[in-house]
Amino acid sequence: MANKQILIVEDDLNIVELLTIHLLDLGCDVFPVMTGSQGLNFGKENRFDLIILDVMLPELNGMEVCRKIRQTDRRTPILMLTARSEEIDKVVGLETGADDYLTKPFSIREFIARVKVIFRRSDESVTMQGEIPTSAIIDYGRLKIDIDKRKVTLNNIRIELSPKEFDLITLLASNPGKSYSRKSLLNLVWGYNFEGYEHTVNSHINRLRGKIEEDVSNPAFILTTWGVGYRFNEDL
Repeated sequence: MANKQILIVEDDLNIVELLTIHLLDLGCDVFPVMTGSQGLNFGKENRFDLIILDVMLPELNGMEVCRKIRQTDRRTPILMLTARSEEIDKVVGLETGADDYLTKPFSIREFIARVKVIFRRSDESVTMQGEIPTSAIIDYGRLKIDIDKRKVTLNNIRIELSPKEFDLITLLASNPGKSYSRKSLLNLVWGYNFEGYEHTVNSHINRLRGKIEEDVSNPAFILTTWGVGYRFNEDL
């Protein structure tokens, strides 16, 4: 973890000081800011190995900061901190693009463990990079995916997708015919193992089908592999 660049977006000075001390002990470089607007600017203008992002922030809340960062950056890991523990908040945090979610109050041991897991999985992300071309246009006739521009068009009309919806369709379309389990999609697209939240994958697939399929009950692009998960139609 030495020399990792970490942005902390947190308005509680006690928490900032606590996290900074322990991250510095691990050899990380720490950059703390106290408002959502500052966090958004720093996050978009600089390259970090991890963004630690509180949900309740002045000026701009953490969910919105996460969503805006993910519009242009889908690779930097984001660990969200919040005093809220309801499942719906976790799901919303994940769907806006967070990589993990830690509820206050938390032990410093758990925090460090989460950070180490995020870095390990980030370092192993070459697995996903190997399954998705870094620069290409995936062309299936009336459906086209421009990876550089993060743009999907259907019949020459742009389809508005969330960051995770785009990542899902890009992964599947880059590997037509390959069946992915819900758990593997969760790991590859969300970048970590979030046990018990496979239904998040289902909801994203359903929304994707609603946007690109003429008949969601008889999909042409994203098919179900019964007993396994999902695949992109290799016959297109």
